[in-house]
Amino acid sequence: MAKFRFRLATLQRLRESHRDEMRSKLAEAYAAERTLEEQVLAIHAEEEDLRVIHKRCLETSSPDVNRLLDVQRYSASLKGRLSTLKSQNQVLATEIEKRRQALVEADQQVRVLEKLHDRQLATHRDQERTAEAKSLDEIASLRREDEI
Repeated sequence: MAKFRFRLATLQRLRESHRDEMRSKLAEAYAAERTLEEQVLAIHAEEEDLRVIHKRCLETSSPDVNRLLDVQRYSASLKGRLSTLKSQNQVLATEIEKRRQALVEADQQVRVLEKLHDRQLATHRDQERTAEAKSLDEIASLRREDEI
């Protein structure tokens, strides 16, 4: 019996490799997104700390004007960084969607070849069964002829 050999196995391996590469690129983009989210959370925490410092400065009998100005400048700086991070997050969201779509397409190409492989393997097995049944029928008919 002939062993089944999928003629497009090399192409299938290449497409699987491409799909795996797309997965890793998407994972990198998600990691970058998590990093940006952590930075945004850190800025929000710093802003909260500044609010507390600002409130304490105002509660004193003689507020330190220089300290208040420093807090306000730093708060403005944080808002600028936050704005930059939000714009980077929007760019990153677009890139994530692009990479996700590329992964979907690569996965679809792999599945097409897997289905083709499965169909060809099933056809091969059916042909093998048919050939084996035919061979057994011939042996049985030869035995009957020998018995007669």
